[in-house]
Amino acid sequence: MNYTIAPEFTPIIDAIEIHLIGKREPIALSLATFFAGGHLLLEDIPGVGKTTLAKHLSQVLGLDYGRIQFTSDMLPSDILGVNYYNQKEGSFIFKQGPIFTSFLLADEINRSMPKTQSALLQAMEEGVITIDATPYTLPKPFFVIGTQNPHEEVGTFPLPTSQLDRFMCSFGIGYPDRESEREILKGETGHSSIVSDTLITPQQIETYMKEATMVTISDTLLDFLQEIIAYTREGGVFEYGISTRGALALTAMTKSWAMLQGRTYATADDLQRVTPIVCAHRLRFNEGNTTAKRIHHEIFTHVRSDK
Repeated sequence: MNYTIAPEFTPIIDAIEIHLIGKREPIALSLATFFAGGHLLLEDIPGVGKTTLAKHLSQVLGLDYGRIQFTSDMLPSDILGVNYYNQKEGSFIFKQGPIFTSFLLADEINRSMPKTQSALLQAMEEGVITIDATPYTLPKPFFVIGTQNPHEEVGTFPLPTSQLDRFMCSFGIGYPDRESEREILKGETGHSSIVSDTLITPQQIETYMKEATMVTISDTLLDFLQEIIAYTREGGVFEYGISTRGALALTAMTKSWAMLQGRTYATADDLQRVTPIVCAHRLRFNEGNTTAKRIHHEIFTHVRSDK
């Protein structure tokens, strides 16, 4: 499916592609997820560039970057923070956890127990955490990239459905193509330790996030979107359909992907491009493996639009 990135966003994608060669579309989709105000789940094997993507995306956006390496013995307080008693002052003081950052890489999130994974729920939904009945506001914007290893790996725990639904999009980076990998092997790509320049101001980020919400979706396209949602719920091929949160995520991501191409209106092509990555972690086939490609084929074989 063809697309053209608008000139104002091209330098951002170019700067990251130096370090993640041949992965222009995953970079663009990550950027669109950010501008849509969502969170991103990268599901792939270790060593294909998930951490590299997160690190350099945060750098070009100029956001404070934090990384949590999830492990099986990690506690929620290791993420959120903890109240401790200060004997000198005779009172409890809150020590912030690593979640207090604008750009959080939740690395190998499925290596921790579900109780620890769930520590992110309120933060990802509301931008707030609550410790001992006291709410604490997180920085804005607040963007989470979670990485997940295949479930077949030893020592992994499936993410709860409620946690999966907090991620707007999910996709894998995948292996590089032969030509790109040859350049990597020859050492002709940017080294991951190099810091990328900040290419966008906080004011521009705020403007683009607002513009993404203002992209027009016609009534006809909205009908198409609702037909997709209805099919996931009533088609009989999925265990359960897309939630209302998922439907809102699909709408927001369609708008953001259109904005990234320099348009103030969304098209059916935009919707079809983002549907698999919004739905891949929300849907499960009653029979057989669930993949984004299979979801795309299933939905758009039965729900069609020439709009």
